[in-house]
Amino acid sequence: MAEALVIKGLSKRFGGLRAVQDVSFTVQENETVALIGPNGAGKTTSFHLITGFHRPDSGSVLAFGHEVVGLKPHDVCALGMARTFQVAKPFGAMTVLANVMTGAFLRDRHIAAARSKAREAIEFVGLGAREQTPAKDLTTIDQRRLEMARALATQPRILLLDEVMAGLNPAEIDQAVALVKKLSASGLTIVIVEHVMRAIMAVARHIVVLDHGQKIAEGAPKEIVENPEVIRAYLGSYVHPPGDAHA
Repeated sequence: MAEALVIKGLSKRFGGLRAVQDVSFTVQENETVALIGPNGAGKTTSFHLITGFHRPDSGSVLAFGHEVVGLKPHDVCALGMARTFQVAKPFGAMTVLANVMTGAFLRDRHIAAARSKAREAIEFVGLGAREQTPAKDLTTIDQRRLEMARALATQPRILLLDEVMAGLNPAEIDQAVALVKKLSASGLTIVIVEHVMRAIMAVARHIVVLDHGQKIAEGAPKEIVENPEVIRAYLGSYVHPPGDAHA
């Protein structure tokens, strides 16, 4: 498989805070990679650095061989890398369709073409029946679907998903897992930040673990859940649930 995303030596400080330090990993084309770790580990900051919302102090980000460090977020998106955000912030008074058209306008400047592309994305994520609903009236899971549809409307090759399952109940998590698998099956390369470990185990081929801004492990899901350092830093409650005699 070809390399879709290559991160080398990514570092970022905010004053005295070392948010990300010398992080490197590679994502192969059509692979789903999870970025996990405790709160404050540097996961979302890494997403900001990869997609142009922050400029790293050092390091390189190659998307399909193109250096993206120094580019504005809309230019990164134009290269084929889209993302969702941890906190969904749709245009509340606008309909689902209008929201997703804002993403489609990146490549289709004509209204009819943008509307058609937006409808494809809306149908793909399962919001077809809600396209005329104001975004502010959507449920939590449907707001997550809207975020994904807006990103999909930009016609990305790489999709970064930032905690798209946060705040969902178990049944909704199952629906979100099915949608991520559907996105992968469509040919997208996916990097996902998520705390719901059963979801990560279901969708990721490879996992990168951050702690205090540094990569402490990476590997296949089975290797990660058995890694003592990862268990200590993050997975203790997943590996040994409350009430487990070995907790």
